[in-house]
Parts: sequence; C-alpha cells; structure tokens
Amino acid sequence: MKRWISLACLLLLSSTAAAAEEKALLRTPPPGPAPKINGPTVYACGPSHPFLYRIPATGTRPMKFSAEGLPDGLTLDTETGIIRGKIAEKGEYRVILRAENQEGQARRVCERLFKILCGETLALTPPMGWNSWYIHYNRVTEVHLREAARQMIASGMANYGYQYVNVDDCWMKKQGDPPYRDAHGAVLPNAKFPEIKAMVDAIHAVGLKAGVYTSPGPWTCGGYVGAYQHEAADARRFAQWEFDFLKYDWCSYGEVAGGNDLAHMKKPYQVIAAELKKQDRDIVLNLCQYGMGEVWKWGGEVGQCWRTTGDLGLERGSRLPGFYGIGFSNAAHWKNAKPGCWNDPDYLLIGYVGDASQMGAGRKTTLTPDEQYSYMSMWCLMAAPLIFSGDMARLDPLTLNVLCNAEVIDVDQDALGRQARVIRKTPGEFILLKDLGDGSKALGLFNLGETEATIAVSWGDLGLSGKQQVRDLWRQRDLQAADEKFQATVARHGVMLVTLGPRKRVETLDEYLKSESNNHKP
Repeated sequence: MKRWISLACLLLLSSTAAAAEEKALLRTPPPGPAPKINGPTVYACGPSHPFLYRIPATGTRPMKFSAEGLPDGLTLDTETGIIRGKIAEKGEYRVILRAENQEGQARRVCERLFKILCGETLALTPPMGWNSWYIHYNRVTEVHLREAARQMIASGMANYGYQYVNVDDCWMKKQGDPPYRDAHGAVLPNAKFPEIKAMVDAIHAVGLKAGVYTSPGPWTCGGYVGAYQHEAADARRFAQWEFDFLKYDWCSYGEVAGGNDLAHMKKPYQVIAAELKKQDRDIVLNLCQYGMGEVWKWGGEVGQCWRTTGDLGLERGSRLPGFYGIGFSNAAHWKNAKPGCWNDPDYLLIGYVGDASQMGAGRKTTLTPDEQYSYMSMWCLMAAPLIFSGDMARLDPLTLNVLCNAEVIDVDQDALGRQARVIRKTPGEFILLKDLGDGSKALGLFNLGETEATIAVSWGDLGLSGKQQVRDLWRQRDLQAADEKFQATVARHGVMLVTLGPRKRVETLDEYLKSESNNHKP
C-alpha cells in the first residue's frame, strides 16, 4: 500500500468566514471536519518504562485511530487514540499514525509519520501543557488538577499536543504543620491533596501526563517542605505516584548550598537527576533556578529544560509588557537549544491569570490580542516549552485561538529542534528566524512600536536567494511568493509569522527518511 503524508487534511475557511474572524480579532481558523493529526513527529521514551501518548487530532468525532509499525509492547486504543505499554529494547521505531472519520458518505483519512526513539534522551520536542502556579498559587487543590485535565480534553487543547497537567508549589505540608514526612522519609501531601495517586491515575486515564513540584532546599518558595536531604525518598515517592514531570525550584537551597560557585549551583540538580534515573519511569526534569551560572550552557547535562530568567509573572514592563523583556533575554541563548535541551522563558500567561506579586485571584489579562499573538509566536520560534498557566475553567475564545493553532505549534514542535536566531533588534523591530526540519524557515516580524509599521527583511539578511513561497501561519493561508525580500504591515505590538520556502510533499516512508537525513546534516 502506498504510504503518504496527507497535506490536505486541514480545510481552510472561505474568505467570508475568514473576514468575520478578523473582525472578531481571532486569527486562527477553526479546524475543519476532516481528521488532522497534530503534535510532534518524534517522541522519546526509556526502555521498559511506561509509555503513554495520546494522539492529538482535530476533526469531527467519532474518530477511529490506527497505527502501522508500533513496536512490540505497545497497544493503541482505536477509539481514544491513546497508546500505552512498554518498549523493552532501545532503538528507533518508525510508525504511521492514522485517524479516520466519516462525513456523510465520505470516508476521510489522515496519516502522519511518527518516530519513537527508545533510549536515554527525553523531551525531543518542548513539553506542552498547563501549570497551576499563576492562577491558583497557595490555593491549589487536587480538584483544580482534575478539572484542568478535564478541560484540557473538553476544550480541545489536547488535540493540539498539550499533555502535561502540572501542580506547582503548595501541595505539600506547610512549615509549622508537621509531620512533613512519613516513616520512610517520603514527603507528605497536605489536606488539599488527599488522594494524589488516584488523581494522577485519573489524569493518565484520559491519556494525559502529570507533573509535580519541589525544591532542593529545606523549604519551597511558598514555605512548604522541600526535598533537602530527602532527595532519594522523594524521587521514589514521585515515581510511586507515577508523575511524569518534575519542576525543581531553587528557592531556599541558597541557604544550605555551602557556596555560590558553579559547582554549588549544579549540585542539587545533579543529585536529583541521578535519583530520577534510578526510577522505573520517565520523568522530565525542569530546572528552575532563574538562569544562574549560565544554566543554558550546562542544564542539558542533568535535565531537559531550564529557566533562563526570573519569574515572568513578576516582570514589570514599561513601554512593552513584561514578556518582551523575558523573550529578548531568552532569545540570546539560541545556540544552546537542541532536541532534549530547551531554554525555558517561563509560562504562557494569557486568559485569566492572577497577580503574582499578591498571589491574587484570576483576572482577565491586560495584554491586547496582538500582544498575545506576539507572545505565542515568540515562544514557538524560540522552541520554548508551551506551558499555559491561566485558568483552565475560564478558557475564552481568544485564549484558545492563541493557544490552539496547529501550524504555529508545528514551529515550536519541529523535530529539527533549532531555536530561532535573532536577525534584527531595534527599538521598533524584533526579527527572529528559525530553521525547520523540512528545509523551510519560520520568520517572525515583531512590531515593538506604538503605531502600525511596515517591516521588511531582505534575503541577504536571511541567507536566502530566489523566489520563496510564503505562508501566513496564524491565518493558515498562502501569500504571494516573495523575491529578494519579505515585508508586511504589522500592528502595534503585533507580529507577522510566516514560513518561507516550499513545504515538501513526501510520498513514501523511504522518501521521508531520506529527506529527513539530508535536512539534519550539520
């Protein structure tokens, strides 16, 4: 049977409907009824570790899923698209995923090539999901986590690749409320988390993953018990609860570090990484230590992603909102990103979020729609983890429109694993260019000014030549081919996000592998 990648799965809106969306300030067209498989094309796991992957797919339900070439030990639920099991042997496994639905008499099928790498590396693409901090703070409960998982499915976010449901600080016992640990030395949850294992099981049951938080210090930033001198016991407990992600936050560790040189900065992360490797499951490690010791140069030795700056929620902008300053700083470290190693500029704070300085209740973001599209564009170009930290129970149409654009997310999840490099930064313009695995390039033109502006960039600046195909990723439509330069009129604090160059149609698996090999040559 001929194998192919369907590039016609996504149905574009009519020009009339697109114009209506523009008036509503929504850039992303809604998905069509035909099945379309989204998310990464590569995925990593450890040998003999539990495997869990929910195939992200849009289109009319019910939908039937199938997979050709699944390695031994994995099974697919054809109704839900959830793959589970264990792979015993290290290796590279090439799979064809299929999603099928029926519209009247028409049978519609989408196919997608999917590579599973079973070995030592995790997070071959940046993690995607939700974190509780910037909305629930010290009010977080088990109910919030269960609701976030439910909403991730109900809202459709999971159909675009969002998969982690992560609790942040304040789930464990607070200082002054002993006992902090059980008879085996493992951390105890507080009364708001009476059934953590059952909560994690519920998250896993719908094909999503669960993340947890602690500090290497005696106490977390919120004053709850940390992992200091109990790292082994806590790592075992996290594995027993079957968590898939750990955020490890510096917090009070500086009080016990014994020094402030690079060796002391690395030590707590080396310790916890070693303990996580002893567990019988994959746990992605997120280093949260605010860029100290130039962590982007060594974070990949121990974890999969690392914060490069302070908390974005505490970043106060002046002329520009705070995410710009954080993004400019993170963008400087583009050379240090690669598959399994990601610079983390903090979370996506849109929708309803709390005031981090007061840990207040959620309120609607003050960012304009253009600023929100710029925020998401910048994070995707920088191959940043896409972790939303707003209120999952109050997901409005604009928030979902920003978070759920498959073509924009593809830039972030591109298998080549390159972070965009800075082409130009002036008081009025910021331009990023990212190499993609199919040979094309993603280009972001950001208007930092206070009025609409025309931004232009030449092929000489981008290392290109000849006529280039251009696709507007937010509106998911092809533009007129460009020669020698590309320019666009960009709104105040807005963005034009495009790809340049032909998207290659690959007809067979062998052609795909040959093309992929050529594109990944240094």
